[in-house]
Amino acid sequence: MSLLKPLVLIVDDDPDVCWALDHVLHALEVQCIRALDGQAALEATRSNQLSLALLDAKLPDIDGLELAHRILASQPGIPIVVISGYFYKDDPAIHAALEQGLIHGFIEKPFLHTELIETVKHGLSLQQAALRMA
Repeated sequence: MSLLKPLVLIVDDDPDVCWALDHVLHALEVQCIRALDGQAALEATRSNQLSLALLDAKLPDIDGLELAHRILASQPGIPIVVISGYFYKDDPAIHAALEQGLIHGFIEKPFLHTELIETVKHGLSLQQAALRMA
């Protein structure tokens, strides 16, 4: 078993949301990297081996679903969860992204801490299962 903590990328243009997500995830004993825009997120993706990414749907420089495509191009198979106050669970774009496997989860803002933790736990378990099979 690896002694390294899972590395979670948090991408949101609101620094307070990044802080909140980071602090809620502290309970899962993960390490978090924060990015305030898509460019910073892509730089973090290129320089780190991520376990999971949490993406805001609307960023100043890129749409969150497009960012998901780019992250997966760099690190195939990484679980991605979109967190949004713009989209809702019944939005056709979110349903399509889930069905295509582009994203593995969706959380509406404002989010419940328990929902965030359970969704991230599920994503990390998917990533660990994929690593065991590799």
